[in-house]
Amino acid sequence: DHPDEACGVIAGPLGSDRPVRYVAMVNAERSPTFYRFDSHEQLKVWREMDDRDEEPVVIYHSHTATEAYPSRTDISYAQEPGAHYVLVSTRDPEEFEFRSYRIIDGEVTEEEVTIVDSYA
Repeated sequence: DHPDEACGVIAGPLGSDRPVRYVAMVNAERSPTFYRFDSHEQLKVWREMDDRDEEPVVIYHSHTATEAYPSRTDISYAQEPGAHYVLVSTRDPEEFEFRSYRIIDGEVTEEEVTIVDSYA
């Protein structure tokens, strides 16, 4: 969605911490500096996850002009304590910046990211 921030969810079975189903979502703000899920789409996606016994394992979005670190707004909007918050910076097309965080009660903790071909 560059130059606008992209956003979405990767759902997985409840309690598994296993990302299985990719769900791209619309940035309702259509902004290069801010993202917000469309409330109707978010309700639909969360209900679908409930129906499938899933939860949001990853909540992702991009930063188009800054590093891949949660902004104050990102931190204040983080309401899924079990989710990994993944940020990708697209500010420099020559540099790969992909980072993951846990955000619980306003506290940000960076996690190591390991990319695998598939799960055993």
